[in-house]
Amino acid sequence: MTLFDVYPLNNITITKASGSYVWDDKGTKYLDMYGGHAVISIGHTHPHWVKRIEDQLEQIAFYSNSIIIPLQQQLAQKLGEISGKEDFHLFLCNSGAEANENALKLASFHNGKKKVIAFSKAFHGRTSLAVAVTDNPKIVAPVNQTENVIFLPFNNEAALEQCFADQGNEISSVIIEGIQGVGGINIASDRFLQKIRSLCNHYNAVYIADSVQCGYGRSGLFFSHDHAGVPADIYTMAKGMGNGFPVGGIIIAPHLKAFHGMLGTTFGGNHLACAAALAVLEVIEQENLLTNAEQTGNYLLSKLSEIEGIENVRGRGLMIGFDVPEDLKDLRKNLLNKHKIFTGEAKPNVIRLLPSLTLTMGQADEFLKALQAEIAFLKQVPAAV
Repeated sequence: MTLFDVYPLNNITITKASGSYVWDDKGTKYLDMYGGHAVISIGHTHPHWVKRIEDQLEQIAFYSNSIIIPLQQQLAQKLGEISGKEDFHLFLCNSGAEANENALKLASFHNGKKKVIAFSKAFHGRTSLAVAVTDNPKIVAPVNQTENVIFLPFNNEAALEQCFADQGNEISSVIIEGIQGVGGINIASDRFLQKIRSLCNHYNAVYIADSVQCGYGRSGLFFSHDHAGVPADIYTMAKGMGNGFPVGGIIIAPHLKAFHGMLGTTFGGNHLACAAALAVLEVIEQENLLTNAEQTGNYLLSKLSEIEGIENVRGRGLMIGFDVPEDLKDLRKNLLNKHKIFTGEAKPNVIRLLPSLTLTMGQADEFLKALQAEIAFLKQVPAAV
């Protein structure tokens, strides 16, 4: 048997990781400015995270949600404290796509309506309804297609208002990333998120804040949507929630009510997942990582904006993107192969930075030095005829 060939792979095998660095099977060290798709929130193999999982593994790794699991309540309490959403409720699952599926389903249960507003360049996952609200027809199979999804231009208040005016009685929810990740690090304006909140209030729709990639402190606030100063009804989470251990969840405003059997999961909220997620929150709190994300991110944004050659530097905290012109099209590839630095991309010409929230100023400088050196090199290379 062979693997189903759906991933374009770098010819690198990582065998060791610590903090913001990883090592391959030849012993070569790499600076990780991508964190495995924004998953590594507190640094690779953080000792507190490792110990939390090891200690739990020696007690019990798994039992189903048919019994009381005190770790779940401990996680809910700590998440409420750090996020500032103490009156919300937590439902645990396994991934960001599953979190968004459950959020959309819960919204429809709540108001009995079917239609969902999503936005251009949105990415919400690859499962049935999550991919239906994702703006990428290439990954939407015929079975996923539905007339219940309305795509609107991102950050366009007039289009949003008109859609609610025309179809408000049918709209169940609005789902939006506070900062689009796969779409290219596009920031939802504070005014746009405030408009979503007011229209959802008026038309009895549910505001779903997809925080899978842009949440968990990455923007400098716990949820990037918090920059707008208005609450969502449901926040979806995964990626940085477990620092690499598969765990996801949604937190739900108190006016959305539960009934037994409404949502469910076999593996969600298992003992090991809760131990990993608790460790993440404890490290975020103890090491003041929200402040570090803000300060180190602001430093990177400032320095990147001064570099001649790259364009349209944008982001919040440690969720940063910039455009690469045609003469620098090999920049990301060369950063990896020549300078041993992992970065991310968004097609067609965006480099994404999603490092651990523990990234230091020194590591930021290490990246910036390599970036400037490679830009200088590429600009000296004559274009191919």
